[in-house]
Amino acid sequence: MKNKFYQYIQNLQDTITSKLEDIDGKAKFKQDIWKRPEGGGGRTRVIENGNVFEKGGVNISGVHGKLPKSMQAYFKVGNVDFFACGLSLVLHPKTPMVPTVHANWRYFEMYDKDGEIIDSWFGGGQDLTPYYLFEEDAKHFHHTCKTACDKHNPKFYPTYKKRCDEYFYNAHRNEGRGIGGLFFDYCKATETMTMENWYNFVTEVGNSFIDAYVPIVEKRKDLPYTEAQRNWQEIRRGRYVEFNLVHDKGTLFGLKTNGRIESILMSLPPRVQWVYDHHPEAGSEEEKLIAVLKSPRRWIV
Repeated sequence: MKNKFYQYIQNLQDTITSKLEDIDGKAKFKQDIWKRPEGGGGRTRVIENGNVFEKGGVNISGVHGKLPKSMQAYFKVGNVDFFACGLSLVLHPKTPMVPTVHANWRYFEMYDKDGEIIDSWFGGGQDLTPYYLFEEDAKHFHHTCKTACDKHNPKFYPTYKKRCDEYFYNAHRNEGRGIGGLFFDYCKATETMTMENWYNFVTEVGNSFIDAYVPIVEKRKDLPYTEAQRNWQEIRRGRYVEFNLVHDKGTLFGLKTNGRIESILMSLPPRVQWVYDHHPEAGSEEEKLIAVLKSPRRWIV
């Protein structure tokens, strides 16, 4: 399974980066192949200063070795070996009219002293962080997520949509990071779902990413915007940074397993503001966004 999924994310990285370069029309992804001293490595691809994308990364990795003490305590296991692979992407567009997007699809195995698998699971999801709320875009993104889920189980979309709203939440701000999407973790074999079933589901979601995000980019990338709207984008990016550094489990795992710091922190935008006690104007488009972030909405009825 690990070889099969790693091959899948290699191919998916190629597909996504090629499509994003076509959309940008200027910038190309720079590739960085890296090795992890304890075992494994990855292929980082970063795009910067484009016509559409100010900064973004589409990274894959496959790492293995002894599970660090800090993560043994987290997973409540003893001295075990592990393998983890996944694709993680974050795209920060230049214009505030196009939302930031994040996605991740991953697979994890743990082994006993004889090298036998003692646990394995899939995880992942995709979520949207707009700066200005276009309701039709939110509905499109969620509809695409639901379509992918419904091919496997009609309960998946409402379950994983709710988990996404709960997970990507800045509790210290009492607001969501964005308008959600899907979030699933610890997807293990059961009586009704084999690991092959989970593989089919996770890859279905991965394959839906371009359909979920690209039409939104193409629709909004050429809209005009003001300097004030750009400032608002940078203020909201600050909240994005807060979540990734305070709450995100993927960032935590990377830092605690001696992951490659440049690849882990590629999710951070290049230009960010923190304005003291900032509040949007009453009745403004900015306030409209905040209202949705404080009260997650059902986008698909």
